[in-house]
Amino acid sequence: MIRTVSSLQKAVNIAIADGNPLVMSAMSELFVHDSRFSLLSTSSTAEGFLANVGRVPAEVGIIDWALPAMGAAQLLSLLREMPHAPRMVIYGQQGSDAHLGALAAGAAGFVSRSDPVETLLDTCISVAAGKMVFPYLDVRELNRNPMQTLSRRELDMLAALSKGLTNRELARELGISMNTVKFHLSNLYDKLSVKSRAQAIAFFYSNRPGGNIAESGGHKENAEGER
Repeated sequence: MIRTVSSLQKAVNIAIADGNPLVMSAMSELFVHDSRFSLLSTSSTAEGFLANVGRVPAEVGIIDWALPAMGAAQLLSLLREMPHAPRMVIYGQQGSDAHLGALAAGAAGFVSRSDPVETLLDTCISVAAGKMVFPYLDVRELNRNPMQTLSRRELDMLAALSKGLTNRELARELGISMNTVKFHLSNLYDKLSVKSRAQAIAFFYSNRPGGNIAESGGHKENAEGER
């Protein structure tokens, strides 16, 4: 269905980012052919998105919660410091805690990957109008920090991970096997709704009191090809 902009309605300027080129192409087509929107920029990384909206400000940004490389949580944190930053719509897996992470990080809306495309379009219109759209949010979850769902061992793992340790170094520091390290990392990523060490580290520094990602001193994700 083709929708048009009324004579009194200005097209919403948007910027989108997704690490999957097929998804990016489909989303671009979706917005280009809806006259309610004006697609200003596309990017495949969080860093690219940040650079794009810095050069050409958009009203609404649409990104994947698992966007490489810094991740959506850290990107949202950086956008909060930017004048004229876009209001952000995040999309991710329904049933995960991505919607809670997006809300806590400052997003204005959330859409599930399984929702119809009309839901994404309507959410962007609502967010551009100043509304908050979180249809999967249970109000009882509002005060629940994903950090509170972690076990003591997972908290220790996350703190050690933030130092930039490799899996081998994590095993040595925590006194556990490499297989146990991988098991805990998998559980940790699921609970925080992240997909990599870099995103887990970004989450740690953005969710601890007085945290700052600059304090991490880097990480070793590429050194040994570890996630």
